[in-house]
Amino acid sequence: MVRASIPNAHFLSCSVLAAAVTTAFVLFSAAIPASARGPEVIADVAEQVIEAVVNISTSQKVDARRGAMPQLPPGSPFEEFFEEFFKNRRGQGGETPTPPTPRRTSSLGSGFIIDSTGIVVTNNHVIADADEISVILNDGTKLKAEVTGHDKKTDLALLKVTPLAEKPLRAVKFGDSDKLRLGEWVIAIGNPFSLGGSVSAGIVSARNRDIQSGPYDNYIQTDAAINRGNSGGPLFNLQGEVIGVNTAIYSPSGGSVGIGFAVPSKTALAVIDQLQQYGETRRGWLGVRIQQVTDDIAESLSIKPARGALVAGIADDGPAKPAGIEPGDVIVKFDGKDVQKMGDLPRIVADTPVGKEVDVLVIRKGKEETRRVKLGRLEDGEKKELAAAKTDAPPAPKSVVKRTLGLELANLDEDLRKRYKIKDTVKGIVITAVDPSSNAAERRLSPGDVIVEVAQEAVMNADELQKRVDKLKAEGRRSALFLVANAEGEVRFIALSLQ
Repeated sequence: MVRASIPNAHFLSCSVLAAAVTTAFVLFSAAIPASARGPEVIADVAEQVIEAVVNISTSQKVDARRGAMPQLPPGSPFEEFFEEFFKNRRGQGGETPTPPTPRRTSSLGSGFIIDSTGIVVTNNHVIADADEISVILNDGTKLKAEVTGHDKKTDLALLKVTPLAEKPLRAVKFGDSDKLRLGEWVIAIGNPFSLGGSVSAGIVSARNRDIQSGPYDNYIQTDAAINRGNSGGPLFNLQGEVIGVNTAIYSPSGGSVGIGFAVPSKTALAVIDQLQQYGETRRGWLGVRIQQVTDDIAESLSIKPARGALVAGIADDGPAKPAGIEPGDVIVKFDGKDVQKMGDLPRIVADTPVGKEVDVLVIRKGKEETRRVKLGRLEDGEKKELAAAKTDAPPAPKSVVKRTLGLELANLDEDLRKRYKIKDTVKGIVITAVDPSSNAAERRLSPGDVIVEVAQEAVMNADELQKRVDKLKAEGRRSALFLVANAEGEVRFIALSLQ
């Protein structure tokens, strides 16, 4: 046997080594305070709070029709074929069968009680579109719930249940997520894979994570096991306080890979307070469309280091316009709070009370200016916005008058407006073709886009644009800031290389 050929001394040395490692580990563990080791404290916290963690069960009616004829455009050559095919499937003689009965689907999630009167927090996506919602306590008691408020932007929802007289509810309190440190122990409790009352523990892996799920992303990242069904459940610190609402996971496999995300308690509390008070959110609104200040845009605007939020558009009926904020301004401070990156501004503005007058510090053409703005309400602003219909760009016209920076440009006339369906309010130079190997293509410029400004100066024809580009090159500029509008008039800033 192969194993018999191995000298006994080898096994002995391994045994001695294992004993030495075990002794060292015990000595090392003994030197660490019990509160830092985690396991004993985690058990205490779990026992203290688990009665406040609930399962959320939802159900909804769905159309049970299967094999229905696909919806085809009128006059489709396949219309007659599919009509005959599905007619034959209905049965002999083409009789129409009895209409199918709608069926019910169910789903499960997690939540937690924040008030013993029956207030429960969960994720909005857990209860979205549900016809019936039940809250299941840790002992199995099922209570009917109703939604009292929800917020899609932070994926939070508030439920109300009526507790049984003989079974008072236990509630948990929120802690301060701003005090979390990287590496700090956290505990997740929830209903993964319908296994209610499951406890997992880990550490805070990162803070302020932006996973591109909404305008206010600043998630806590943790390696505590979070799986399907944990959504809406609480993330606790070792004091038994809720410091996050488990919301999303990164999971190529469908299971936990040690990367979970929770809405910080600071974000959740502001939303929950408004949902409790008004049944809806009431966020501050500035009325600007913004984009990131990249290194090349910062170089074009002479801003060092790159920071702030670049104003790409102004709502005509928004608070920013009467305050004198303009496209091209870079907002670096709002109501005394620094705006380091684009994502900071929406969160700061949203957390500011509606109607408050605030100072907004902007950088305009290299100089700082302060603007006084009275905030509106975001929800009112959203109601006024109309969705712009997107249309496919037609083939490029032949009447190209200028070619530069990988772009073919033409002066905007009525024929081009009709061809690209460009609104009358849009002024500038239309792009008719883009070199696929150019920097312009990398910046996603496309035929039908209109160049409105170059280096924050309006340009009305292709000759003006070329002169402006030549001047910037002569000044030794490596890139230029272009203000570009789409057919609907929505604008964005793009830094194009002049090299």
